Amino acid sequence: MGEFLNDWGLSIPTFLPIIGAAVMLLIPKDREQLHKLIALATTVAVAVFGLLLLIQFVDNDNYGALNFVVDKGWIDVIDSRYIMGVDGISLPLMLLTMLIVPLCVIYSWNHFPEPHNPKAFLMLLLILETGMIGTFAAQDLILFFVFFEVVLLPMYFMIGVWGGENRRYAAIKFFLFTLFGSALMLVSFLALYFLADASTFDMRLLPEAAAGIAKSSQVWVFGGMFLGFGIKVPMFPFHTWLPDAHTEAPTVGSVILAAVLLKLGTYGFVRIAIPILPEAAAEWAPFIGLLAVIGIIYGALGCLAQRDLKRLVAFSSVAHMGFVMLGISTLTDFGINAAVFGMVAHGLITGMLFFLAGSVKERYHTLDMSRLGGLLVQAPRMGWILGFCAMASLGLPGLAGFWGEFPAILASYNPAEVLAEETFRSYMVIAALGTVLAAGYLLWMLQKTAFGNPREEFANDPHIRDASISEYMAWAPLLILILVLGVYPHLLFGATDPAVVNSLNDCLESVTSGACFDAAAGK
Repeated sequence: MGEFLNDWGLSIPTFLPIIGAAVMLLIPKDREQLHKLIALATTVAVAVFGLLLLIQFVDNDNYGALNFVVDKGWIDVIDSRYIMGVDGISLPLMLLTMLIVPLCVIYSWNHFPEPHNPKAFLMLLLILETGMIGTFAAQDLILFFVFFEVVLLPMYFMIGVWGGENRRYAAIKFFLFTLFGSALMLVSFLALYFLADASTFDMRLLPEAAAGIAKSSQVWVFGGMFLGFGIKVPMFPFHTWLPDAHTEAPTVGSVILAAVLLKLGTYGFVRIAIPILPEAAAEWAPFIGLLAVIGIIYGALGCLAQRDLKRLVAFSSVAHMGFVMLGISTLTDFGINAAVFGMVAHGLITGMLFFLAGSVKERYHTLDMSRLGGLLVQAPRMGWILGFCAMASLGLPGLAGFWGEFPAILASYNPAEVLAEETFRSYMVIAALGTVLAAGYLLWMLQKTAFGNPREEFANDPHIRDASISEYMAWAPLLILILVLGVYPHLLFGATDPAVVNSLNDCLESVTSGACFDAAAGK
């Protein structure tokens, strides 16, 4: 089994969803139950492969190095190869994807949005899964770019066809913002290829090959990556597509977008931009930190101004991803470990909040919080789950959200020595104020939706019921992980820490003395 996983362990779960979608394409549209079963079986099979990879990964006990590496010829004319591999940074995000997608299939079993077309909807979901897994596994820049772009069209159609009243505007905005960022990112990849000492797209070789690039060129190349990845995160001020996309997307689309797609941007910073261009990262870090803390405060204030439950959760993502980017901007292994944990925690918690928002809308046919209330009276279990997720989202100790925010704030106190301590300690204070605002808007949201008595228009509505079996099945794994990772964060930190130190190579290990930057400049 070990040799099989080493040869096929990444390729099979990456492309199995595409095969499932191709099978569904051959089956008539009216065979709805069969389409659901194929989608569920495919995503569960992918999750099983993920579990096998995890078991083998733990047995190898080599979290810092790439495991299950595949290196084959692909597009020889441009020196691009099919290179796949995972380490302690990418594996948690890949497993998060493999968990979220089957849960989305389970949730949508009886919750398909209009127009009712389970075949097309589930096929798009499977194509999305291939793009997301492939992005986290790719070790070649062109291969990374292809998978990064694969997710664009399925999400565009998911928003544009099954979204709300303003779905076309939201879908086009999402598409254009992401496409613009991707174009700049591709230009940066090509610049690396031509400027590096060795013309290669191999992400394993580029940190050394790019060391000889002039610092001014590095800064410009990093700028292109910053825009490409920053729009995907999205960072302030590139965030404006996110609230519209989340608000108009169907429930499953919002869950996928929040839980996984936003992480493609932050992962790009950790996997590509910083390890390959450390000098430029040091130049950009104060600016990234500044935008991160602006996003934290702006996102929180935006939440306080919302009346739509789903839009509030969307703005909270801007704030939470600000904490992730703040950790990354410190250029310390502690900060980047916090960032990776924050990615996973945000995926679990905000994914759950969007699931809950979708179920609330299905029952009340509105997300206007001024019309909601009394959820704990009419659907008490859903009300308590909403309260649990609100506590996790505001960073309550003992739940996963705490370990995504507190270490990022703490890392800002001692950033890399090549960065100005006073600047980042100012960021730390601002970010800490953001946690207070987060408590304010989340408790206000909980009070508006869950407490009190039901509004007169919904008081005797027979359609308002507590959570169903399919909802419990979709939510239970997320709730359990939110609690387990909150109580025992070493489950994740133990995997990410060796990979962070190794992936960022000597630069983050010696960044406190500036040695890696001096060495790079001297080559």
